[in-house]
Amino acid sequence: MVLAAAPAAAATQTKGTEKAGTNPFFTEWKTPFGIPPFDKIKPEHFTPAFERGMEQHKAEIKAIAENPEKPTFANTFEAMERSGVLLTDVANVFFNLSSSNTNDELEKIQLELAPVLAKHNSEISLNPKLFARIDAIYQKRDSLNLTAEQKRLVERIHLNFVRAGAQLPEEKKQRLAAITQKLATLSTQFSQNVLADEKSFKLELDGERDLAGLPEFVRQAAAQAAADRGMPGKYVVTLSRSSIEPFLTFSDRRDLREKAFKAWISRGDNGDEHDNKGLIKEIVQLRIERANLMGYPTFADYKLADTMAKTPAAAEELLLKVWEPAKARAAQERDMLQEMARQEGQNIEIQPWDWRYYAEKVRKAKFDLDESEVKPYFQLDKMVEAMFYTANQLFGVTFTELKDVPLYSPDVRAYEVKDKNGKHVAVFLSDNFARPSKRSGAWMSSYRDQEKLRGDIRPIVVNNNNFNKGAPGAPVLLSFDDANTLFHEFGHGLHGMLSDVTYPYLSGTSVLRDFVEFPSQVLEHWVEQPEILQKFAVHYQTGKPIPKELLDKILAARNFNQGFATVEYLASALVDLEFHALKDAKDLDVSRFEADTLKKLGMPKEIVMRHRSPAFSHVFSGDGYSAGYYSYMWAEVLDADGFDAFKEKGNIFDPELSKKLYDNVFSAGGTKEPMDAYINFRGREPKVDALLRNRGLTPPEPNAGVN
Repeated sequence: MVLAAAPAAAATQTKGTEKAGTNPFFTEWKTPFGIPPFDKIKPEHFTPAFERGMEQHKAEIKAIAENPEKPTFANTFEAMERSGVLLTDVANVFFNLSSSNTNDELEKIQLELAPVLAKHNSEISLNPKLFARIDAIYQKRDSLNLTAEQKRLVERIHLNFVRAGAQLPEEKKQRLAAITQKLATLSTQFSQNVLADEKSFKLELDGERDLAGLPEFVRQAAAQAAADRGMPGKYVVTLSRSSIEPFLTFSDRRDLREKAFKAWISRGDNGDEHDNKGLIKEIVQLRIERANLMGYPTFADYKLADTMAKTPAAAEELLLKVWEPAKARAAQERDMLQEMARQEGQNIEIQPWDWRYYAEKVRKAKFDLDESEVKPYFQLDKMVEAMFYTANQLFGVTFTELKDVPLYSPDVRAYEVKDKNGKHVAVFLSDNFARPSKRSGAWMSSYRDQEKLRGDIRPIVVNNNNFNKGAPGAPVLLSFDDANTLFHEFGHGLHGMLSDVTYPYLSGTSVLRDFVEFPSQVLEHWVEQPEILQKFAVHYQTGKPIPKELLDKILAARNFNQGFATVEYLASALVDLEFHALKDAKDLDVSRFEADTLKKLGMPKEIVMRHRSPAFSHVFSGDGYSAGYYSYMWAEVLDADGFDAFKEKGNIFDPELSKKLYDNVFSAGGTKEPMDAYINFRGREPKVDALLRNRGLTPPEPNAGVN
């Protein structure tokens, strides 16, 4: 993204007049709330728009860097924050579409532009005249009568430039710039390879024998997936998590479960043109060199220096503190699954493709609860209502669907968000369904960030999920885990929508990496509360609320299989840290390194990493979570402890706590130090034992088994 650039322009911002009407990025957007005119934007518009955006941004930065006037906050920092409007507009639209609605043309443009944009940003961050002005203000920041937010902006931008190499000698700057450009290309290739493997695989289910064990909602989703791929009347399982996990959970066909599972964990690891292992080796080695240039022994040391954790050792300490209890619980769970298979007359040893299948059977036996009984009560539309209700009760905001606005896919729904006084807050785009043009997973992003520097510019935020569509006209039914994912991403969305800061650099989710998951993960707790479930978990056919007996079962089973879930996550986080703790990767054998690391940890053979390295997009499709996948668990300490505050109050919508959460977290963006923000909300630092309780990883009871 553009370094310290302003967000996308509001509808009243004119973006140029040349060739007006031919390229939407060069004309005024007269759409409601400045929503991008998706119906007019074509792939051929992006390259010229990027080129002009970079030209304008270069000219703006040059004017700032070479300004003959004495450096001031206004003519340096605020001027930087006002720069790059067109470029940011184009980038926001392009990279969102590249993730959620891509095609061959966009992928080609993305690969071509990756090093160009990296070079553009490097030229800014390594500009000596610009950094001299930034540094001059930074050195005297305490005597300039800056507001707290202005001082924070100065410190964050100065640190960003330093960490980007602004203080390096010229020859090292040139090498760092070359590394950055190469990494941008490699990361883009990695992402496209994963998507290519996901798009190319489909497991066709032929007849009742192949469908054995699959409940109706899984069959409907498989039928819709086939129809989306031009195979009406067929049934298809894809590598989307929301497609393959239900298949692994319910299919009686062990051979097909094995085939699907192996395809899932082999994305990017098939020895063909989409194999990512060579890219990983090159990425890791370049990251090591980058860290060394900056004076750090490893990339993990470099990356974590600007996080709450501060050091790889601190992050690893937290993960290992949970690892042994998680393994112990997973071993107990495995024994229950093995016993269930034995009781059914299956002389097998539990394998990774068996775990979900037998876990569902054990869950049904142990808690008298099965997924097909639960899902009819979790309609997507009602769960969307539930998350809107939660936001309203906590923060006073309302959501009203917008019709007749441009959208990039028929799957997308748009909402206007207003505060309790009826004032416009944001536009929220909800994109919930899987499709071949969309990468897997779930994420939040924005088409425009909030700011007040150039007027009251309100954000346009998007949530992406990958739920399976049901049959035409039928309601979309979620698992309880899906409902948690919906709330998780909505927490990120609220973090972007409720932002109330002056400077775009500090807007919304622009916080330290291991704090960004706190708002999303804390919101997950509300979907588990009886006050929410009794109101919104209603049967899609009868309309009756979920029976208390079933609700009690769901809540009692909440921590079932948490050993498995925790182990598969922790394995990924620990392997990520180990890759980036390397001091030399020239001879790195990715498969062997992954296997050796897991062996050293004592990884249960029946469980596979949640994200195997060749498809670990969090870590290798850009720098976002590189050496930082641990941050989900770091934030879980905060969210578990933070929600305890509401439970202690006896009111999950306690007004005083809600206001503190809004003031210090959801509206504050990056204007506060994360621990200060948390303490201001909670009244103290978090306690790690809340995490272990939340995951049910207290010591297991002896002699636990299948009931």
